Amino acid sequence: MKYEKEINRRRTFAIISHPDAGKTTLTEKLLLFGGAIQTAGAVKSNKIKKHATSDFMEIERQRGISVATSVMTFEYKNYLINLLDTPGHKDFAEDTYRTLTAVDSVILVIDSVNGVEDQTRRLVEVCRMRDTPIIVFVNKMDRDGKNRFDLLEEVENELKIALHPMTWPINSGKDFKGVYNLHNKSLCLFTASTKADGEDTIAIDDLSNTILDNKIGERDAAHLREDVELLDGVYGQLNVADYLAGKISPVFFGSAVNNFGVQEMLDTFVQVAPKPLSRLTSERIVTPEEDKFSGFIFKIHANLDPKHRDRIAFMRVCSGKFERNKYYHHVRINKDVRFSNPYSFLARSKDVIEDAFPGDVIGLFDTGNFKIGDTLTEGEDFFYTGIPTFSPEIFKELVNKDPMKTKQLEKGVQQLTDEGVAQLFTQFGGNRKIIGCVGELQFEVIQYRLLHEYSAACEFRSLPYYKACWLTSKDNKKLEEFLRFKQQNSGEDKDGNPVYLAQSEWFLNTEINNNPDIQFHFSNEVNK
Repeated sequence: MKYEKEINRRRTFAIISHPDAGKTTLTEKLLLFGGAIQTAGAVKSNKIKKHATSDFMEIERQRGISVATSVMTFEYKNYLINLLDTPGHKDFAEDTYRTLTAVDSVILVIDSVNGVEDQTRRLVEVCRMRDTPIIVFVNKMDRDGKNRFDLLEEVENELKIALHPMTWPINSGKDFKGVYNLHNKSLCLFTASTKADGEDTIAIDDLSNTILDNKIGERDAAHLREDVELLDGVYGQLNVADYLAGKISPVFFGSAVNNFGVQEMLDTFVQVAPKPLSRLTSERIVTPEEDKFSGFIFKIHANLDPKHRDRIAFMRVCSGKFERNKYYHHVRINKDVRFSNPYSFLARSKDVIEDAFPGDVIGLFDTGNFKIGDTLTEGEDFFYTGIPTFSPEIFKELVNKDPMKTKQLEKGVQQLTDEGVAQLFTQFGGNRKIIGCVGELQFEVIQYRLLHEYSAACEFRSLPYYKACWLTSKDNKKLEEFLRFKQQNSGEDKDGNPVYLAQSEWFLNTEINNNPDIQFHFSNEVNK
């Protein structure tokens, strides 16, 4: 176990939430506490020119939302933290799902005013499929929201997760006075502040102490004593093993925009969150402590720097030690590759690194060799599994508005679909290019980026497809016959895999029943 010390100090996690719950704001505050930035950007205010560090695309700064996962690495109290800020908007859920394959735990942000929302449910389902440990941060306590007990009950019932409060709020909205830390028995008084200069914290081991009455008033002190007595009786001490197994989720209350409650959560997080975990491959389980390096690509981003037309593949290191300028085996193309400028990131800023260890997320300059799901090793042939491509929900034909820019359009579409922004299908019996997305906003992003990054103007025409299904069969003749008869409704994805484009649920069920020798798949694991 050569690298035990480096592995033990790493924490790799994603922040997830429904849009507008305060996820990107919380990311900024974590960076602030880690000393990675000096001032936090205003994510949504158009009056303030300083934008959120993690929203690095021009379209993100215009719309005030995150549309791509950002990777940020910083140190905090001798821990190396790899933080992935994910898009909250449902139209970019696939980017978030893939990101969750590259982390060991998540922080779930819940808006205290709105409670559990649609996208929160979807994301937690993905976490529960993998038993990913979750810490919950209930945000916006300085606004008038739901009763704290009702909110906990709603989260437990709606998301089917068991909660364990670590801090407890004293009122909310304009009456919000702070939180009592149940874990280390201290009172944190609320002050609105955007600086990471610590909080007004008072140690109170015994809640009967009159200091409590002096600080928050007799009525609120009496309420807090009742609440804490009830909570201690129900929850007791946090069982860290249950948290690591994904059975219990610690809960913190605060206000990210005011930097309140963030440090308590971060301090607990670095102590209890899992170090880099073992991962399943097509051959065996790989442990982080293994001597030989391996890792997988979970995200590709073209034009991180629009001036240099660069293309960066984001890799999660899973085992061993990655070294700059060393040759590694690219399993899918069976070729050895090396990287002279591997990067660590703080959103748009990037620094060249000499080495990386399990848990690290690094950027590799890519000339077009990588696809999402690709695996790099020190010679062994295996793939990391569980990185799916899902069937899109909206299909549109890509129409070139400027024939003089055909090459730019082809290159742009190829690169953007390599990133996983959308899926590209080519119809059989013609060269019609069909773009499949989860939501309408993705088409806007593609159109915007093609124009601004590749100088290629395009438009989209809606198509009447319901679902894309990948096809496999043990009988190649039957498959070829089906594709020939269904030429109008079939094509191939960008990797040449046959796909059936169903017009409706009825058509799809009919074809499934009429063709028992053909398997219809609603997701396609990209490295298979």
